[in-house]
Amino acid sequence: MNLRVTHGERPRLLTVHAHPDDESSKGAATLAKYAAEGADVLVATCTGGERGSVLNPALDRPEVRADLPAIRRREMAAAREILGVRQRFLGFTDSGLPGDGEDLPAGCFALEPLADAARPLVALVREFRPHVVITYDETGGYPHPDHIKTHQVTAEAFDAAADPDRYPGTGAPWRPVKLYYQGAFSRDWFQALHDGMLARGLESPMGPVLAEWPDGAARLETTTRVPCAEYFGVRDRALLAHATQIDPDAGFMLHPRDVEREVWPTEDYHLARSHVETELPESDLFAGLPVTVPAG
Repeated sequence: MNLRVTHGERPRLLTVHAHPDDESSKGAATLAKYAAEGADVLVATCTGGERGSVLNPALDRPEVRADLPAIRRREMAAAREILGVRQRFLGFTDSGLPGDGEDLPAGCFALEPLADAARPLVALVREFRPHVVITYDETGGYPHPDHIKTHQVTAEAFDAAADPDRYPGTGAPWRPVKLYYQGAFSRDWFQALHDGMLARGLESPMGPVLAEWPDGAARLETTTRVPCAEYFGVRDRALLAHATQIDPDAGFMLHPRDVEREVWPTEDYHLARSHVETELPESDLFAGLPVTVPAG
């Protein structure tokens, strides 16, 4: 099934992430779905993940850690091919995840002035001309300084790209129509999988996660659920392509995919801004635009 494109335009979707592998762990089935249906999908990656850890014990070796920046770029290229999307690095340096009381390293993405950090993304928005933009909410999804900065930069670019007086020299103005925040890994998602596994007599790895969930944690309202269960396998292959960042025998890889497809067959989003009228809840990120996914 192809996207129905009216007014001669191909649907364009831009998703903005902090590090390579974020695109495969948050919303990857959505990207694969829209790409397969004919949309032009572009991943913007703010940093190269240079200060990331090696999270796969099988690859945690000195030579891997020494070559991590180059390895992560190769992993990103492999994941992009699997998802069927395009990808662009914005050229900033990973901030790492400092411990309590530790300073951020000089020159890192999180310390860049907002205007400097947003400029490459404004240029990319004006070049790619997306209809829909996706990023993290104000919390970053979790409190990594690069995720929070990615939210700030994307919100700035979403507004500024349409203003000819802002960011001169970065191309002709373009106004994206809708801005979404990722809704991945909500408490409700963990609970549904946990209940689904227990109901089938299976041991659930979600119990410890739920037990440690902080009281009073903010909940992002879900406005849009994109059905994409048939692309969970593509998502998983893309995530595993980031081999230094995912342990195939732990964490996200442990829950049965047949259970996930049954109890939570969507990826979820919060519509943060829209320049078109749309009826909530939605099942399509392009709802309300002249570029839409046909029903059925």
